[in-house]
Amino acid sequence: MRNRLLSTMAGVVGLALGGLAGTVSAAEPIKIGAIVSATGPASFLGDPEKKVLELYADRINQAGGVDGRPVQLTVYDDGGAADKAASFTKRLIESDKVDVIVGGTTTAATMAAAPLVERGEVPFISLAGAVVIVEPVRKWVFKTPHTDRMAAEKVMDDMKARGLTKLALVSEDSGFGKSGREQTLAVAKERGIELVADETYGAKDTDVTAQLTKIRNNAAAQAVLVFGLGQGPAVVTKNYRQLGIALPLYQSHGVASKEFIRLAGGAAEGVRLPAAGLVVAAQLPAEDPQKKVVTEFTKVYEEAFSSEVSTFAGHAYDGLMIALDAVKRAGGTDKAKLRDAIEQTKGYVGTGGTVTMSAKDHMGLTLDAFHMVEVKQGDWALVK
Repeated sequence: MRNRLLSTMAGVVGLALGGLAGTVSAAEPIKIGAIVSATGPASFLGDPEKKVLELYADRINQAGGVDGRPVQLTVYDDGGAADKAASFTKRLIESDKVDVIVGGTTTAATMAAAPLVERGEVPFISLAGAVVIVEPVRKWVFKTPHTDRMAAEKVMDDMKARGLTKLALVSEDSGFGKSGREQTLAVAKERGIELVADETYGAKDTDVTAQLTKIRNNAAAQAVLVFGLGQGPAVVTKNYRQLGIALPLYQSHGVASKEFIRLAGGAAEGVRLPAAGLVVAAQLPAEDPQKKVVTEFTKVYEEAFSSEVSTFAGHAYDGLMIALDAVKRAGGTDKAKLRDAIEQTKGYVGTGGTVTMSAKDHMGLTLDAFHMVEVKQGDWALVK
């Protein structure tokens, strides 16, 4: 069964990988490279990604590897710096000679790595959100998270369901924020949403009241969308409440982590955003195809690290599982065959949704993979 590896790896150490050899140490390793932002401004995304990659590489090896081959994981921390991401990507390709790369916590890091993997012809599964990573399609580049375009679509669909048609946008001056702004502008035209304010802030800004005051004084605004990641969106949210703005506040999937709620504190109450089913695993209906996968992954993660799971951890899990399933289907680690096998991924049920890729779609998720959630009493609640 094509996705047996993919669908069974979260629950137990005795993983049903199929075709396992008795001793993995004697076989040629499957070399997985990773670049993540485990430290720096995007650490609440990159740290759980790093933990998950290391955790599952170890669990897979304990269970006998993949077709008897051990997973050899090499992880570099770019600290959130695109230039370091590029340098580490070069090292993974030229020195470590990896078979596939899983990583790129941020859009900036991913876009810095993309031309290098294209030139080196090494499959690369990004963990970042912007649509520009996969549109236009790059032969060797894939991604696991939902796109910023999908986030804008989900938010605006929710707005229209609430009778709201006029949006104020606050976006971060970063790769993810800039792409999110571009996609929001495009989707607004398609969805019949009028953009009545367009403000930006810096990723390291500690106060955004000047921009938010303009929005508070804009009588046309009916809702506000913040597009950013890291600590910035929490700063915006706290300033928003401090100014007494009563409009509905939306965030992007860039903050789909309990860390955002912790950073924003009580100010996060009532915030809505699109997120993967992973953050509301217990609230998903029993018939949801993701229910078993996200419930098991949540249990494994929280038992291993004594901390609450985040969608970013899930992105890394999905990237690793897709890569290793492709190794099985390709019959080895020939890079061209491995790339083709990733592109042929079909019906993989992961933490982000059901993935079906193609030559024209290197992400493979549809809009129904997103759930609208709201912060209620310091936790995520599924919006019915």
